[in-house]
Amino acid sequence: MRYFVYLSYDGTRFHGWQIQPNGISVEGEIERCLSTILRTPMDIVGAGRTDAGVHASLMVAHFDLPETPLPNGLCKDGRLDCEQLAYKVNRMLPPDISIHKIEQVDDELHARFSATLRTYNYFVHTNKNPFKRHYSYECHFDLDFNKMNEAAKVLLEYEDFACFCKSHTDVKTTLCKVTEAEWKNLGDGCWVFVVSANRFLRNMVRAIVGTLVEVGRGRMTIDEFRLVIEGKKRTQAGESMPGNALFLVDIKYSPPAPQGGAF
Repeated sequence: MRYFVYLSYDGTRFHGWQIQPNGISVEGEIERCLSTILRTPMDIVGAGRTDAGVHASLMVAHFDLPETPLPNGLCKDGRLDCEQLAYKVNRMLPPDISIHKIEQVDDELHARFSATLRTYNYFVHTNKNPFKRHYSYECHFDLDFNKMNEAAKVLLEYEDFACFCKSHTDVKTTLCKVTEAEWKNLGDGCWVFVVSANRFLRNMVRAIVGTLVEVGRGRMTIDEFRLVIEGKKRTQAGESMPGNALFLVDIKYSPPAPQGGAF
């Protein structure tokens, strides 16, 4: 039986989603709790692999449960009591990870490969604000967000984003279909970059934002931004922005998965 897990986490103290040999990860914490409660080794598969320090207001993962007797308190009408399991996992997880819902899905539905759209938000604030410093990038120079939005639209014209992919990563393809890329004014000197695509490369969003910042500072033209994409070299793009301001916020599926909701 396959189950989807809808969750969110503050990535500040984690070395990313994926299990690391020498660091704590979100995936590792959830597997530890599931294995303890279900009394059998459990593996989970996430919809993506957020980097160190990156957050998720909505992450989706799945696990497969073998047809074995369920522990006491987790069986309801002969099936896994998903609500009770979510409750028990939340009790065991650290406070910076929250399980919102667990539910059974078709065995063919895959948390990663069945996802058709992912959306990230990157937050920037231009005024010093002690309450935003942990989850938004504090910008100390003037940015032309109109120019940055003009450059962001260029992303929709291309599919090969090798220039925004972290170097020396084992990826089979650098092709992605970006369907949304826009800076939105949140007021009071706060902005958010909203970007959606069918898939993202490692470090891609933070590299895009860093390059758009170069445009906003007047250090790169729109035409030069286009040449960066066409050049397909990471060294030509801007610096990668800090991970603390980046959030995975939505994931869509085909066929549609039962909705755990966006939190």
